[in-house]
Amino acid sequence: MERKEFINAKRIVIKLGTNVLRNDEGEVALARIYSFIEDISRLVKSGKEVIVVTSGAVGLGKKKLNLDSTEGDGVKQACAAVGQSRLMSYYENGFGIYDIPIAQILLTEDDFSMRHRYLSLRTTLNKLLEMGVVPIINQNDTVSTIELADRLAGMKVSFSDNDKLSALVSSELDADLLILLSDIEGLYTANPKENPDAKLIKEVNSVTDDILNLGTDASEGGRGGMRTKLEAARLVTRFGGKVLIANGKVPYVINRIFEGEDLGTMFIPTDENLSGKKRWIGYATNVRGKLTVNEGAKNAILKNNTSLLPIGIVKVENEFNQGEVVSVYDENGTEFARGMVNYNSEECKKLVGAHSDNIVNILGYKNYDAIITRDNITEL
Repeated sequence: MERKEFINAKRIVIKLGTNVLRNDEGEVALARIYSFIEDISRLVKSGKEVIVVTSGAVGLGKKKLNLDSTEGDGVKQACAAVGQSRLMSYYENGFGIYDIPIAQILLTEDDFSMRHRYLSLRTTLNKLLEMGVVPIINQNDTVSTIELADRLAGMKVSFSDNDKLSALVSSELDADLLILLSDIEGLYTANPKENPDAKLIKEVNSVTDDILNLGTDASEGGRGGMRTKLEAARLVTRFGGKVLIANGKVPYVINRIFEGEDLGTMFIPTDENLSGKKRWIGYATNVRGKLTVNEGAKNAILKNNTSLLPIGIVKVENEFNQGEVVSVYDENGTEFARGMVNYNSEECKKLVGAHSDNIVNILGYKNYDAIITRDNITEL
């Protein structure tokens, strides 16, 4: 895709990572933050809509409190509470210079997993953009239950880092372009910090499993990593959005991107065009349970776009209610889909391997022939 076509975007989400908001000594990179604000202000004044997803609150709080670590119950949350106001003061002062209003929005996984809150958030963000406001979004570490996720009997939370959060925001708002600014030039053929022969990949047409396997873990101080950025790119390109991963430490990088410079790695949108509901099922909500299915059921879902019938289920794990989203695994332990169930976990356990005609005999009633109808299944 030509760079000019790629950067032709009306609605843009820009994610600023922890390591681009601070210098090599761990202090606030104030000049860089204000350069981001200057570039974003230029975009807004040119008629574009910009949403900022920012990291940095925990690190700022940790520095302010003179802590060496955020380990321990409540320490990270306390750091976030202290650092968030400091972080927002930089954005408030910076955008104030250009007379651009901003809005602070702190989100937890429940703001996405509860569909009524998800839709309400979408309405609010759209209204803010309509009013010329730049939303400044961050994960609400102070009250997030993500730290308790391991205790929640197999539940998968909708996001645990700001890379995924920025992808969910992009999805929710049908953004044209997501820009992920980190401390690396883009996606390489190998880890450039370990392999001097690694080459920068300029364009990715599809985020396949092979591409995902090029991802690495987070650098020190960050929570995400290249892997989480690639997972974010997979989501956004599946609904038709574009993604750019670039080095946020390049001077005036945002302005240079929109001037057409060949920076970073471009991820090209697919033709899949996932619906809003299927995006929510596959990526935005918390996943409560797990269904393991046989090879026949897997093939029927992936190749024939069919519903999941009870006869194809071989195992049910964890507790979930009707209407909640569960993971669908094959017998090799690979998750290949997610779906909204028509029966709760106890009912599903009773229906394992049963024919749909026998549901009434087993349960005494029947809501649906399928455990998950095809319109409520998202392939991963």
